[in-house]
Amino acid sequence: MEKFICSTCGIQFPLSKEPPPTCLICQEERQYVNPMGQSWTTLEKMLLEKKYKNEILQEEDGLYSITTKPNFAIGQTAYLVQDKGFPILWDCITYLDEITLTEIKRLGGVQAIALSHPHYYSTQVEWAEALGVPIYIHEDDQQWVTRPSEHIKFWTGENLPLSEGLTLHRLGGHFKGGTVLHWANNQAGNGILLTGDIIQVVADPHWVSFMYSYPNLIPLPAKKVAEIAEKVRELKFERLYNAFHRVVKEKANEAVNKSAERYIAALEGKLFET
Repeated sequence: MEKFICSTCGIQFPLSKEPPPTCLICQEERQYVNPMGQSWTTLEKMLLEKKYKNEILQEEDGLYSITTKPNFAIGQTAYLVQDKGFPILWDCITYLDEITLTEIKRLGGVQAIALSHPHYYSTQVEWAEALGVPIYIHEDDQQWVTRPSEHIKFWTGENLPLSEGLTLHRLGGHFKGGTVLHWANNQAGNGILLTGDIIQVVADPHWVSFMYSYPNLIPLPAKKVAEIAEKVRELKFERLYNAFHRVVKEKANEAVNKSAERYIAALEGKLFET
């Protein structure tokens, strides 16, 4: 019996004798099945290969990024957010070893894990069990949980305060339960928004974008982007971190709103002629 992991998206499944016939996440139009065919691994196999390691970098006071090198699956970044008295892990990555756990504990540990959307569920239950913490996922995305666990807490509504300085906000869009993390009380005091790819920082880091599917280039409707921008407008934040080590370093709230306006204008045929 093994807990198989999809090599393309990095999501872990429950114990079974044989790999699942398909990957629930990759079969859906927001992701994709590898053209070479469905393939599987396990965390135990990854550890034995000694190919991977996790790089933990301090991005700023109280904020650390955690990324697997070389890239595995989607290649996203998780973040250790050290809010006063309530450090959490934002989003998750598949690879987990004792070196990573030791370093996280040295940095003060975490009290919870929170997820932006299903593409980053990865081995979230392994992390939760190793750290002894709950996982917060919006109830609108519970159908995408491939490995159920008592550690998973499905939350409801439009926002969930986790501490005095940390609040989860459901924006929807990329997934119905798509969530961002607002860190109001970061050390600099000017606010940070961590977005996974619910809001995606693009090549020009003064702009962001919004998509239903990134690998398959399926856009979101203009109405939904306007809704996302309206919700974000109410939050105070100077910087924005996405899931791929891209950052809007200043005036990030303004960047989200001007990007939404540009996106909607493009969809409505008002931005350019071609």
